[in-house]
Amino acid sequence: MDFFTHFLVPFIVLFALKSKNKLEGAFGGISLDFDTIFITWIGFLVPYLFVFSHRGITHSFIFAGVSSTLFLFIISRKQINGFIGKIIRRDISVKFNFKTVGIAYFGALIHLFLDCLTSRGIPLLYPFTLERFSAEIYYYIDITTAIIALIVIFILYLKLDMKYKKVAMVVFMIILISFGGVRAYEKVNAIDDNHVTGNFTQITAYPTNDIFRWTIVESDSKNSNYYSFKYNTLNKEKLDSKRIQNLTVIGGSVQSAQEAISKADKLPEIQNFRWDAYYTCINASYNGKEWKLIYFDVVDTGYHSNNITVIIP
Repeated sequence: MDFFTHFLVPFIVLFALKSKNKLEGAFGGISLDFDTIFITWIGFLVPYLFVFSHRGITHSFIFAGVSSTLFLFIISRKQINGFIGKIIRRDISVKFNFKTVGIAYFGALIHLFLDCLTSRGIPLLYPFTLERFSAEIYYYIDITTAIIALIVIFILYLKLDMKYKKVAMVVFMIILISFGGVRAYEKVNAIDDNHVTGNFTQITAYPTNDIFRWTIVESDSKNSNYYSFKYNTLNKEKLDSKRIQNLTVIGGSVQSAQEAISKADKLPEIQNFRWDAYYTCINASYNGKEWKLIYFDVVDTGYHSNNITVIIP
């Protein structure tokens, strides 16, 4: 979900609860996404620590608490909020105590919930598991929602009568929930309109940036073959249909290819790719001296690189 929505939703919820610490919750809501500034360089410099990335370590129950607490501590310093306040010409002073730390964590939990609705989700239970959790309803960032959230924040910034601000917040929440409801409904439609055939036993729908277009993937029980296509729920149209094998081997034996894959799977860049991918497939080709392994994802979201190539002697 986008930065503005992460700020706005906890602010509105706390406003409805008549809390005096709405900003603390809102800052907690955006604190997790500052991983793009403060920790992604760790994963870049040390590839084995790929969990230090956006929507990585900070987006778990445990480290969300750490992130929101640290962020609230920093933003509560007079030098920091005073400097920002002068720039935006508004008082953003917040308190740092046990109560506000809990409220900031509440905002962070709302952040986790919203990101769990989006593509590929988050490692909610890290460090116990790297598994990502997602309802796969929203695309990574819904541009329409982001624009509306920004407009509402601007309305809250203006010195308007509170009744207009209340209306703006109510309208935003109605739109956000409605969009989610429509997306969930269309996902069910996309699956119901396409039944598994042949040897395929499972079917899943993944969101795109178009609310009515979904990526459908059918797979067999061993996840060795896939059937993938784009499906438009409005006109019932299929596009970009393709059948994909989990492993394709050219120029060498399957056993030799699997040995090369075992070596490649130990590389941090491959571990990172597998962590980001929905369904990892491999095209393996041997030229007599070395294996060229092309890892790719059945689901091409357009958000991450869809393939990576490694050479194994």
